[in-house]
Parts: sequence; C-alpha cells; structure tokens
Amino acid sequence: MPQQQGHQPDHETYTGHAAPPHQAPLTAYFVVFFALMALTVLTVWVSRIDLGAMNTGVALAIAVVKALVVILWFMHVIHSPRLTWIVVICSFLWLAVLFVLTFSDYLTRHWNIY
Repeated sequence: MPQQQGHQPDHETYTGHAAPPHQAPLTAYFVVFFALMALTVLTVWVSRIDLGAMNTGVALAIAVVKALVVILWFMHVIHSPRLTWIVVICSFLWLAVLFVLTFSDYLTRHWNIY
C-alpha cells in the first residue's frame, strides 16, 4: 500500500522541529513541595487571626498562589507550548465567568430568613 502524501511518522521516529519534552530536576519538585507546605502553614496561621471581612480574601489569595504554583511548575505549564497556555488561561476565564454569575445571583437575592 503506497504511503499517503503529507502523512506524519509516529512520534517515536519523528525528528522534526518539535521540542523535546521538558524534564525538571528533582530539586524543582522539592522546592514546589516546600513552597506548598509553607503556603499551607500560612493558610492555617492566617485562619487563626481575626481579619474581619478580609479573612476570605486573604484565604482566596493564598489559594490562588498555591494553584499557580501547582499549575505552572508541578504540571509543567511554564515549559509548555502556547496552545497549552491558551487552554489554561481560557479555563481560568471560564471559572471567573462562573464565579461572577454565581456571586451576582447570590448578592442580588433578598433573603427572607424570618
């Protein structure tokens, strides 16, 4: 059977312009682990301080930093192609849309408790 024009060989034999996959050193995983542990300790410490209305905001800010550390370094997005970045950014934009819609519904309701 003749080979079709434009057919790409399998990824094992392909030696084109594709960059080799990034391999992070073991120390990077330890740095990420200790950063996440430090942020977890910070979360617990901040939760025991009375910041008034700022408690939720500070906890969410720490959670966002932890999520960014996991996504960028643990999941290797920082070394990924642009298409992966577009997917990750679009996912966060969609999450923001869902939060805005949820909180706008929650904040505009008239709660009749009694």
